[in-house]
Amino acid sequence: MTDIDKTGNLLAQIPKGEGKGLPPVHLWNPDFCGDIDMRIARDGTWYYMGTPIGRKAMVKLFSTIIRRDDDKYVLVTPVEMVGIQVDDAPFVAVSLQADGTGESQVLRFVTNVEDEVVAGAEHPLRVELDAATEEPSPYLHVRSNLEALVHRNVFYQLVELAVTRELEGKAWLGVWSSGVFFPIAPQPD
Repeated sequence: MTDIDKTGNLLAQIPKGEGKGLPPVHLWNPDFCGDIDMRIARDGTWYYMGTPIGRKAMVKLFSTIIRRDDDKYVLVTPVEMVGIQVDDAPFVAVSLQADGTGESQVLRFVTNVEDEVVAGAEHPLRVELDAATEEPSPYLHVRSNLEALVHRNVFYQLVELAVTRELEGKAWLGVWSSGVFFPIAPQPD
């Protein structure tokens, strides 16, 4: 991955798959080659050497070889691994389609790199509250230990779909997807 030109073009070879699925980055354990000046901003914009990577195909390619090892994000090929900076989450959930209602509702999200994710037991939703501002930051599990920050407009859609359910003796607002209830916030008194 050290072979990236100034416009963010990947020069190293990544094995071509059969057009199905993602590269098996979890199986690749090459030597760590250091950190590179690549950053994913909170809004999902990818930067290389301080400049946004404008080629969507390049961003999509990089998004297939990202991995999180503990709290460190890396881009991995079979021959090298480099560290990158991620401001919040590597993906952003930018659209939502809700099918059905109640416990049989299914929530389908699309990320900024066009990954489609159905919320459920394998892809849970969670909401963190900022301790100082109490502003919610909702996340959707995408794959392995990688998440998407749910865009504010999409979060508003979730809130519109929210229903009340009692959890551990307290009323919560939340949404159903694939038979799983995901709490968003305690029901105001």
